[in-house]
Amino acid sequence: MDLLQNTIRPYAWGSPTAIPHLLGTEPTGEPQAEMWMGAHPGAPSRTPRGSLADVIAADPERELGAAAVARFGPRLPFLLKILAAGAPLSLQVHPDLDQARQGYDDEERRGVPLDAPHRNYKDANHKPELICALTEFDGLCGFRAPVQAADLLDGLGVDSLKPYVDLLHAHPEDAALREVLTAVLSADREDMARTVTEATTACTRLGGDYGPYADLAHHYPGDPGVIAAMLLNHVRLQPGEALYLGAGIPHAYLNGLGVEIMANSDNVLRCGLTPKHVDVPELLRIVRFEPSDPGVLRPEASPDGEEVYETPIDEFRLSRYVLPPGGATHDLTRPTPQILLCTAGTVRLGDPGEQELTPGRSVFVPAGEHAEVSGTGTLFRATVIA
Repeated sequence: MDLLQNTIRPYAWGSPTAIPHLLGTEPTGEPQAEMWMGAHPGAPSRTPRGSLADVIAADPERELGAAAVARFGPRLPFLLKILAAGAPLSLQVHPDLDQARQGYDDEERRGVPLDAPHRNYKDANHKPELICALTEFDGLCGFRAPVQAADLLDGLGVDSLKPYVDLLHAHPEDAALREVLTAVLSADREDMARTVTEATTACTRLGGDYGPYADLAHHYPGDPGVIAAMLLNHVRLQPGEALYLGAGIPHAYLNGLGVEIMANSDNVLRCGLTPKHVDVPELLRIVRFEPSDPGVLRPEASPDGEEVYETPIDEFRLSRYVLPPGGATHDLTRPTPQILLCTAGTVRLGDPGEQELTPGRSVFVPAGEHAEVSGTGTLFRATVIA
């Protein structure tokens, strides 16, 4: 088992204190948004044997197992993160596998540089993801029923929003949602900025259900994404609860600390709440315009104490062990690669003293490697289904 040294990403929306508090280190005063665990080429974890990407590339079947290599190729198919949102992330959506391949191939044919700011597809893979809350965690996920979104917008008393309210009462619902999102993102920027300013004043005055959108507007004044966000479900996760975000589901993380796992991809189509490129026609091709419940996930416990967050994809499988004082030792040996992450307490791996994990520390366990855990605390387990 390899103890991992992981890169912390200083994105502007990151909390300056949440990750340092978890790790027991002093804040630097700068935002610390994500800690990456895995072999993503952008910031692979480091091990005593070299970068995890190089370790896997040197002997994929040894590190990943023959079944995982046959299923997903010679690379770790997931990326595990600790995510600390101190401010809202961009409103975004991810493509499915076919859409990603088509989009990537199209931009390659057209010679769009991979680092171009208007490039949509960095790779040909999809990016389903799961976020599990470590603290209270606020987010937006999936479309509200159009009539509910209409009531929310109408309650602001902003005249320039009335046409959107009327459209949201139209049928069928998917067409109504498509038409309103298209109109919001395609509107004249100056006109929309005035509408957002009026809406922000109303949200601040009304509070309650409007509070999250007042906060969005504080961070992104005049951004049409503030109005687009009001079409979505607001959800507050309690620690241990999770959200699964499949292809085509618009979403944004607003505030909180969580463990995130995703397929190893960088493909993001943005809807707003960002100074970055928004490709409206491509976005409309990807978004699933269907009302949905956010679908809060709670882990399903197995007899051996493993609590699994069930998802419909195989590139990753996230579970956790909550280890009580004086509890049993658990055998986590598995024929697929694993990353084990401690988020609370002290977790021991292997023979006494072999490895000891405290909050924020993680290890990579090659396929088939014997792995026993004990101690008192919380341990997240990331692997694949192959």
